[in-house]
Amino acid sequence: MADPAPIRSVPNPLDGKHAIRMTADRLLCQPDTGAGERKSRSGILIPATANVDRRLVWAEVIQVGPTVRNVEAGDRVLFAPDAGFEVEIRGDEYLILRARRPRGCVGA
Repeated sequence: MADPAPIRSVPNPLDGKHAIRMTADRLLCQPDTGAGERKSRSGILIPATANVDRRLVWAEVIQVGPTVRNVEAGDRVLFAPDAGFEVEIRGDEYLILRARRPRGCVGA
């Protein structure tokens, strides 16, 4: 007697192990964690809670959408903190940005 065909398990959509793909001109970025306290040029300690409306921040590009041309995964981009949407994926914080939102890019 032949062995029965193995039962194929279907992944549970609630377990959070599905791959994420960016669509169109979107970037999935992981912001730098070093955005804590900093010192000014004169040596004054500026707390992390200080108002930094006009200060740009850095993030590493994790994944890019299919229509993005100027940025690749692994690059670091400079952007305004209010430019994207925050999302939590598998317990990690990420940002989803449009490809035109970064103000600068450093290649990997």
